[in-house]
Amino acid sequence: MNSNAADVKGTTASGAGIDDIEAIRRRFAEAWSQMGASWGIAPSTAAVQGYLLAHGGPVTDAELQQALGLSHRAIRVALASCLEWGIVRRAEEPRRSGRRGPAGRAWIALDDHWEWFRRVIEGRKEREGDPVIAILEECLVELRQAAQDPAAERLEGRLESLLVFVREFDHALSGVLRADTTALRNLFDVLAQLPSEDLDRLLGLLATVPPEELTRAMAQVSRMSPGSVRRLLTLAGSPTIGRLLRR
Repeated sequence: MNSNAADVKGTTASGAGIDDIEAIRRRFAEAWSQMGASWGIAPSTAAVQGYLLAHGGPVTDAELQQALGLSHRAIRVALASCLEWGIVRRAEEPRRSGRRGPAGRAWIALDDHWEWFRRVIEGRKEREGDPVIAILEECLVELRQAAQDPAAERLEGRLESLLVFVREFDHALSGVLRADTTALRNLFDVLAQLPSEDLDRLLGLLATVPPEELTRAMAQVSRMSPGSVRRLLTLAGSPTIGRLLRR
């Protein structure tokens, strides 16, 4: 153990010492709670998820209360929110957190990181994205019923343009949310393995191909069988074919 090990030691609410591993769990939960606000999640909810992610569970209500320094009510509310977001689950069997008393309910974080991330994004879409579309549509209806003048026409054009963008983004995001987490994992794994220069070229090419052509090509690929797609990718990855296509 290095000389900085003592820096991560902490104390419980009762003043008893905690070990280095537990101190790191708590520090991670605190940092996770601070990041929760930027994801649209309450800090106490994010702290509970962060602690369960670091711990591996199962962890009881009492253990969460002691580790996070939150009240019994705050833990209950945070756990209810975690369940609503779908980022934790209740352990199948209750467990005892001390030598005395009945066994308490225990909790485990959703271990599939892509799945809980998808659920958070889905929750944010419902809370934030969907209402934006409704507000824009309502504003446009009211605007078209108002007296028309150049200022109204300019505002209508700006709101229509924004609504088109939000709907397109919402449509793409909805597709991602419907996808199996294995598909999301594979997509980001491919992006992670692509060298930066190849990824930059690929994204640059998207700006040069008309959307209609890409749409037709993607629609055709979506109707292929998995075996046909693999054969197509094998063919596209052939150096000989690559040289012919680059001419």
